[in-house]
Amino acid sequence: MDNGEVRKPRNWFESLNYAIEGVIYAFKTQRHIRYHYVIAAAALFLSLFLELPMVEFVLFVMSVLILLFAEMMNTAVEEAVNLVEEKYHVRAKNAKDVSAGAVLIASVGVAIMVYMIFTKYIYDPMSLALREARMLSGHIAIISLLLVLIAVVVFKALYGKGTPLHGGMPSGHSAVAFSLFTSISLLTLNPLVVILSFALAAMVSHSRLLGGIHTRLEIFLGGLLGFGLTLLVFRIFFMTLK
Repeated sequence: MDNGEVRKPRNWFESLNYAIEGVIYAFKTQRHIRYHYVIAAAALFLSLFLELPMVEFVLFVMSVLILLFAEMMNTAVEEAVNLVEEKYHVRAKNAKDVSAGAVLIASVGVAIMVYMIFTKYIYDPMSLALREARMLSGHIAIISLLLVLIAVVVFKALYGKGTPLHGGMPSGHSAVAFSLFTSISLLTLNPLVVILSFALAAMVSHSRLLGGIHTRLEIFLGGLLGFGLTLLVFRIFFMTLK
């Protein structure tokens, strides 16, 4: 209605319809909820592909549902606070912060659940794949890193934008971070180290985006350059040893 008033549901069917409308509204208006739905769908598909035991599958589904519930409650709190308090108020901020904190706690719970359930299905194949690579000397990582730095300088000179350490195409920090990630992965042959080093490389790259120093494309191409060139150097060295 024009005045924003709506009538109460007259039966359970209308209540169900309003509930579905709430889910659709949250999905349409909240970007994070859309991301979580996509991630949840992909994770559920993966769980079916891995043929998880029933107990693990139920626990995983419940953790995902709790996360989506927390996200929707966060949206509901924000809508209610915005209706009551249109101007900035510290209590309104506190209410939104607390609801966002609930989402964060639920996200941590899902992350722990995913780690406990899925790592046993990921570690063994990853360990096998990493051990197929030849144990290589550490100086290859240094050579790869130097080549990545040279490539970054060349590309920035060609594009004529930014400096070697600030701005421009591609992101030098992302290139270096993912070059180190690739070298560490191939030298350690440890799945946990691979995951942690990838997380550090991603955090370094994301910090350049948050600082407004690089665009997403510059960061992506920088990471791709560091990863691809380092992998190529290791591969060439590996082939020469055969």
